[in-house]
Formats: sequence, C-alpha cells, structure tokens
Amino acid sequence: LGSNSAETDSQTEWTDVQKKIIPWKNSAPSLDLEMVFQDRAAKLGKSNSRLIVVASLIDKPTNLGGLCRTSEIFGASALVVGNLHSIQDKQFQHLSVSAEQWLPLVEVKPSQLVDYVQQKKMEGYTIIGVEQTAKSFDLTEYCFPEKSLLLLGNEHEGIPANLIHHLDVCVEIPQQGIIRSLNVHVSGALLIWEYTRQQVIKQKQQK
Repeated sequence: LGSNSAETDSQTEWTDVQKKIIPWKNSAPSLDLEMVFQDRAAKLGKSNSRLIVVASLIDKPTNLGGLCRTSEIFGASALVVGNLHSIQDKQFQHLSVSAEQWLPLVEVKPSQLVDYVQQKKMEGYTIIGVEQTAKSFDLTEYCFPEKSLLLLGNEHEGIPANLIHHLDVCVEIPQQGIIRSLNVHVSGALLIWEYTRQQVIKQKQQK
C-alpha cells in the first residue's frame, strides 16, 4: 500500500498518491497498471482484459462488495475504490465472497478522480460514464472500446457535473418500468457484462 508521505504529496505528484493492493503478489506492486493486468492474466490463465471499473464515488459497502465480486468474475482489470479500508467492512466481505483476494484494487479518492481520469485518457482509455443525459448512448447500441474505463456514480447524486465534463461518453440502460433508476451495483454489472460479451465475440471472430 502507498505510504503516508505519498498522501501528503497528493497535490503535486499524482503517481505518488495512487495506491494499489494486489493480495496474490508478495512484492510491492508496480504503478504500471498494464504490467499488473498482464501479470494477473498470466497467473490466472485468463485473457488480458482492459476494463477498469471506477467506484470511488460509491459509499455503501454492499454495493462495493457486489461490484468487486462481479468485476472479478467477469475478468475486469481492476476495481478503483475511494478508500481501501472499505474492504475490511463485514458487509463488503459478505458480498465480495473473497473476490478482493484475486482482483487488483486501486485507491483513488473522489477528490483525485479528475486527475486520474485525465491520466487514463493519456494512456488511451475511453472514459465511459453510467448516466442518463440528453446525449447518452443506449447500452444496446454502444460498442465498447477495448481500453474502457467505466465510471459509476454515487448512489444518490450520480456522477457530479465536474466529472461529467471529463467523460468521453455516457451510456444508459434502457428501462421499461415506472421506477427510473437501478441500484448502482446492478447498473455496473450490466455494463461490465456487456463489455465482456462484446470482447468475447470479438476474440471469437479473430480466431
């Protein structure tokens, strides 16, 4: 995990504040997420996914635990959380069923998300917000890029305006009922699965 001094320097050097926990590695992890992803894929014998799920805005341990489980099952590269201490919560652990032991977790505080998103853009990621806006794409019609960063909103407030401006695209889930919002874990799970489905189809077509 990152040091206290790294947190102190958070305003001046972004790479110093990003923390990682990778339970299946004994040595200190590299800050290069691409190397982390490749290493994990090799260890688990899985394809090298390029989906990052960002849940820093989510407050409830149950939602975080469920997202951790879903992200690990469908082979996401990493789950970003606002505070790594949340994985010690019993509600988190009840929902995650040990997924945190196999999935790389990254700590990015909400106040650091703008810098984090900009950094990932420079690395070639498309920043995708799960949000209903006037220009949102229907999930059934959206084609996920291989390098996708999925940003999930807060349970009550969604994605704040200052982050909406940094998104490349917003994707919304088509709904038929009266209630107009899904639980954030459910929304995240649907997009994670659709990304995975598209990548599986693409891999089959390339064979």
